[in-house]
Amino acid sequence: MWDFILNAIIWTLALYGLFEIIKNIIYIFSYTNLKSDGIYVIIAVKNQESKIEGFMRSILFRFLYGKEEYIKDIIVTDLESKDNTLQILNKLQKEYSCIKVSNWKECEDLINNINLN
Repeated sequence: MWDFILNAIIWTLALYGLFEIIKNIIYIFSYTNLKSDGIYVIIAVKNQESKIEGFMRSILFRFLYGKEEYIKDIIVTDLESKDNTLQILNKLQKEYSCIKVSNWKECEDLINNINLN
């Protein structure tokens, strides 16, 4: 009886570990296009519903039509806004592939996983 319980616990932990490994691999592969040969603009925002779209469009104008070709991506980190800031950012992310919207934890992981080669 104890062998069965012990084996069940071990298999449960093994499956949990396997799922965590798969989750991490998928997460890392989704950000493999980040390279260290350029500048990434990281913008942290909180409750900026009235200002964020104009600000982002002015940054995008300089990024897309100016002489900012060394900028790779714009990473916008939402710091748990209580207004519609995140919805506006998600709309902009759908319009422009250079914008990546994340929360603070995802941004920290993203920075740690930038390929330095």
